[in-house]
Amino acid sequence: MIDVPLSVLDVAPVAANGSPAEALAHTTALARRTEELGFRRFWVAEHHNMPAIASSAPAVLLAHLAASTSTIKVGSGGVMLPNHAPLVVAEQFGTLSALHPGRIDLGIGRAPGTDQATALALRRTVEGLSAEDFPQELASLINYFTGDSPGPIVASPGAGESPDVWLLGSSGFSAQLAGLLGLPFAFAHHFSAQNTLPALALYRDRFTPSRWLDEPYAMVAVSTVCAETDERAQYLTGPAGLSFLRMRQGRPQPLATPEEAAAYPLSDVERAFMADRQVGQAVGSPETVAGQLSALLKATQANELMLTTMVYDVEDRIRSFELVRSLADQRG
Repeated sequence: MIDVPLSVLDVAPVAANGSPAEALAHTTALARRTEELGFRRFWVAEHHNMPAIASSAPAVLLAHLAASTSTIKVGSGGVMLPNHAPLVVAEQFGTLSALHPGRIDLGIGRAPGTDQATALALRRTVEGLSAEDFPQELASLINYFTGDSPGPIVASPGAGESPDVWLLGSSGFSAQLAGLLGLPFAFAHHFSAQNTLPALALYRDRFTPSRWLDEPYAMVAVSTVCAETDERAQYLTGPAGLSFLRMRQGRPQPLATPEEAAAYPLSDVERAFMADRQVGQAVGSPETVAGQLSALLKATQANELMLTTMVYDVEDRIRSFELVRSLADQRG
């Protein structure tokens, strides 16, 4: 039974014959449609130096998405905090919260969201490439929102205009930190499926009640492509798999067409890589996806599911969410 809230994670995928401007327009259309369908929240992820992704500036994109919708919560999934000064993030999301009260989520991650050379360009020093200071930077960020920051610096907007802060992760480190701080936790099952259950167990075991939560709240992000048939869904997921393969090979490109992905001459090693990547995804007809998401919920006991759907055509992307929403309405 899909009886938990459903949300959306998007990266504004750039198609091979498209442009970032078109990708951002498609993401806006998707946000509006998923709001109509009753999804709880719409998040965008920070990535850099990736030709297939246009969501490199979450705060800017979220300002547009919040203004283009009216009820759905919008947020970052996430802002990669080591790339930014905590004060800047506090002011950006304080501004968003002041403009759209009660509708802004701030999901925080500690990975760079890019390769090391680009991370160096963002962080400007070799010392900045380390994430060792992440707990302290997170504490500083939260203190700007709560007004507990020592010294004369006040985030304005920021203090008293706090978004809902989430900690994101794909490993045990962020899970434990989220638990110790009493924050809601979002786990990246879509690219770290083997760590999902251990990380959630750590989060719940380490959880300490806080001003934000009395008990743990875990959301699981899962790659989902739903179409009328299993064969159609598998066909549509090809471009995302090829994009991930090319990125891992150090040659990122815009999202290929399904025809190009299907015809791509994979080696045995590449084919095995693609098959391994699909483990844990929900791909297929409504009946197939229902079974996969229900099994994931049973295993994780997640409070919420966040679906990420990276396909070539925006109509197929929207249709996937329509089918899943219909499925949840029937069974939830």
